Amino acid sequence: MTARMQRSGRAGVAIFATLLLGACAIGGRGASPARDRSVADARARVVRDSVRAVLQRAVADGAFPGAYAAVGTANGIIAEVGVGRLDSADRHRPNARTVWDLASLTKVVGTTSAVMLLVQEGKIELDAPVVRYLPEWTSPGTAAITIRHLLTHSAGLPAWRPFYKEATSAIDARAKLFATAPDTLPGARFLYSDLGFILLGLVVERVSGAPLSEFDTLRVFRPLGMRDIRYLPPSAWKSRIAPTEQDPWRQRHLRGEVHDENAAMLGGVSGHAGLFASGNDLVRFARMYLNNGVVDGHRVFDSTSIARFTKVQDTTLSRRALGWETPTGGNSAGRQFSPMAFGHTGFTGTSLWMDPRQGIFVLLLTNRVNPTRQNLKIGAVRIGLADAVSKAWAAGQ
Repeated sequence: MTARMQRSGRAGVAIFATLLLGACAIGGRGASPARDRSVADARARVVRDSVRAVLQRAVADGAFPGAYAAVGTANGIIAEVGVGRLDSADRHRPNARTVWDLASLTKVVGTTSAVMLLVQEGKIELDAPVVRYLPEWTSPGTAAITIRHLLTHSAGLPAWRPFYKEATSAIDARAKLFATAPDTLPGARFLYSDLGFILLGLVVERVSGAPLSEFDTLRVFRPLGMRDIRYLPPSAWKSRIAPTEQDPWRQRHLRGEVHDENAAMLGGVSGHAGLFASGNDLVRFARMYLNNGVVDGHRVFDSTSIARFTKVQDTTLSRRALGWETPTGGNSAGRQFSPMAFGHTGFTGTSLWMDPRQGIFVLLLTNRVNPTRQNLKIGAVRIGLADAVSKAWAAGQ
């Protein structure tokens, strides 16, 4: 089956190229609207077939129970595909309304968005010390750490700490966070750190005077028309939430509860994890970025802020932008996205990449941790999807 799907994908690209050449050759006096639509439809079919082939191979290989993927531009979706099922006990196929635990996509969709808006409004300074906003963080070495350091994972902080095992409550977990000191000087290394983004979430709350969940909802999500995104999803959503892991810590199968244990200990709302969202909402979010801050007439961010936050900051340390990853040639962007691209992944099997040069986004939502996080096949799927989409898209240029 795998070989047949691969042949089908290659044939689809070849068919599209033939259709495109034929459409361009007809008449010779410029394309008609009908011909433009025909070429666009052919391109969409090839992209959709390429996406479906990658995802069906992944389901057959056991990479995840189910997935939803969407590819589009600033104007809307070009192709979307749902494959597999939500769970071994729930045979429903994922679709655009399925709600997923975003895991670390929370860092960019929720926390980075909030920080970017507060920077845009002059309420947070990127190069201000974090202790200006969180003076209770008095551990040795913290005074020199800036907001920019946290956003680029260069603060010198440890990657992680098991607060869910060490703490007895959310208050106790925050106290242990403030007692955590950097183990290297800020700006000396890159180390992806959940701790830095937990702190950023607290900075947002301190500066705005509102809980992170409330600030994101009122200032970012609602203005952008995002309706199926929130921390602590209501029980009414449960039937369309993709189940995640049979969790060894909580001793139950998680569905509608945040998968990340530290986020759970912090009450389900944190700067590093906790958001749940549908494909519909994340498509709107991606379209907004590709349209310089506007989606369907709604603006939250200005184009200067978007350019600033998606630009690589210090190549001597990493290819990180502010909050966002950029292509490295070996990460989930694959090998075809341009250097202008930016994106992020989530531990549960989610990812979102946008490439302004190609003018496209690629969204992948899965529950690859169902039934266990030991399933590590998602990395190859992300790369394969990004490369397949780029190849199919380029065939129509």
